[in-house]
Amino acid sequence: MSSKPPPRADASAPDAAELPALIGKYRVLSKLGEGATSEVFLCHDDFLDLDVAIKRVRPVAMADAQEGRYFERFFAAEAALVGRLKHPNVVQIFDAVPDPVEPYLVMEYVAGSTLRPYCRADQLLSLELIVEIGFKCAMALGYVYRQGLIHRDVKPANLLVTLSNGSITDVKITDFGSVLNLASDVTQVYRVGSLAYMSPEQLDGAALDCRADIYSLGAVLYHLIAGRPPFDAQVQSAMMHQIYHQTPPSLHHLRTGVAPTVDAVIQRALAKDPGHRYRDWDEFAQALSALITHQHVPRGQLQGVLDSERFNLLRSLDFFSNFGDVELWEVVHRAKWQRHDFGHALYRKGEEGNTFHIIAKGELEVFRDGQKVAQLGAGTSVGEMAYLAPSPDLRRHSTDVIVTETATTISFTPQTLAQLSPNCRHLFDEGFIRVLVRRLHAAHEALAHPRRIL
Repeated sequence: MSSKPPPRADASAPDAAELPALIGKYRVLSKLGEGATSEVFLCHDDFLDLDVAIKRVRPVAMADAQEGRYFERFFAAEAALVGRLKHPNVVQIFDAVPDPVEPYLVMEYVAGSTLRPYCRADQLLSLELIVEIGFKCAMALGYVYRQGLIHRDVKPANLLVTLSNGSITDVKITDFGSVLNLASDVTQVYRVGSLAYMSPEQLDGAALDCRADIYSLGAVLYHLIAGRPPFDAQVQSAMMHQIYHQTPPSLHHLRTGVAPTVDAVIQRALAKDPGHRYRDWDEFAQALSALITHQHVPRGQLQGVLDSERFNLLRSLDFFSNFGDVELWEVVHRAKWQRHDFGHALYRKGEEGNTFHIIAKGELEVFRDGQKVAQLGAGTSVGEMAYLAPSPDLRRHSTDVIVTETATTISFTPQTLAQLSPNCRHLFDEGFIRVLVRRLHAAHEALAHPRRIL
């Protein structure tokens, strides 16, 4: 999923002497970046044998009493989220150390870069990849909002992408220093964020909800598509006037291949009045997903089925009806997705089973000694009895399972299932129980009322 981490810091390198040897208990490997008030280091946790990113506030930022109190609030905002945000598209915060001189945060390390380079006109991403990134960010920010949080600083520099062989494979939201915690009774800083991506109501210092972040993500997607932000001016007052009063130029005229429907989705996210934007994150995410489903963006650069398509397919299946978004993303990434043609034998009688399949599309038929005994469609599972069996003898299939309509299945082995979180495995167990109860009920009805069943 990601590229190799940057090379370890070499003690003989010219800038190695400038690096601290340790930050707390963490061994410093290299510097990842720096800003006016903080530095980010790649470090290693020797106890857990894990690379982490540490964001440390510069001493100069804490030296001035007034500035120090200001940055303490931003640090406290992120420190309050330690261990709280657990989503595949959100950078985890592992620890926060409130050192009086150089406080620091310990975070998940993401091997890749931010989205900033891809905002340049000569490095623009494909439209389908931009829409896919937008969908994942919308789903992740929806999760964040359900935790009672508004990010307030959604911008390309705060969206990290993982790379594999130079290609973007995933995106993660980071930097919650400006977060607005709706459940906190602590005094919070208002009118924060990055001007180019701020909504009108955020500029006003008005009460905010998820639609402020929806505007910001819309502005980021606009920038990624057009190679320029929705509004641009050298003077801050002129920029604010544009945000309040002007409509962004149509994307349809700024980039070849942008369909009017794509422009409409982004323009709605950028509406001046929050009431004219998408009412929630799920509605925005589904609008983005529909652009791919209905082929309003060119396909081809990304091979195979996109993660967003798989996620939405899982959402539609009965087996996964009790799964939350976080668990569904686990299934998207951990499961083996397979396509089977007509006539393919998923299982043969006598074979030992160590996998189970959930049917996403298509149909299968079950035969016992040449006699059809069942027909299975989308949303049902097959193979779970042999998979769950306590002994090798019971793991042998007693039927032939044949594809009768080209099928897509989601399969797991004991090894891949073990990689899931405990909560996700618990939801699988619940799903199996529902399947078994339905099958026992059907068997009971067949015995009690054979003519009605036939």
